[in-house]
Amino acid sequence: VQLQASGGGLVQAGGSLRLSCAASGRALSSYAVGWFRLPPGKEREFLAAISRSGLDTYYPDSVKGRFTISRDNAKNTVYLQMNSLKPEDTAVYYCASRQELSGTYYYTTSYEYDYWGQGTLVTVSS
Repeated sequence: VQLQASGGGLVQAGGSLRLSCAASGRALSSYAVGWFRLPPGKEREFLAAISRSGLDTYYPDSVKGRFTISRDNAKNTVYLQMNSLKPEDTAVYYCASRQELSGTYYYTTSYEYDYWGQGTLVTVSS
């Protein structure tokens, strides 16, 4: 499966963005999906994960309540809604997927994912 992340851009602090992760080549409904980011000069950070069914999601405390992951399997797309953005959210954002037989599993570490999109840049100005 090939993943294409989009929706990044420049936004003021307090604003919102919705990122999209569109899949091609295979049905995304067979994959658990996660979002990660790479801030400048820092390590990659896990943001959100969603199971194949979309019924199970997980967020680290750092973004819980501000970020929401969702999916539309009919559109072969997973989304990351980001609200109340802060300058420290500035980063390149990546989506990743892993084929999964169960409808309820999700994954929270980068090494558990097999396929990665190319990244989309989010810049939050103060």
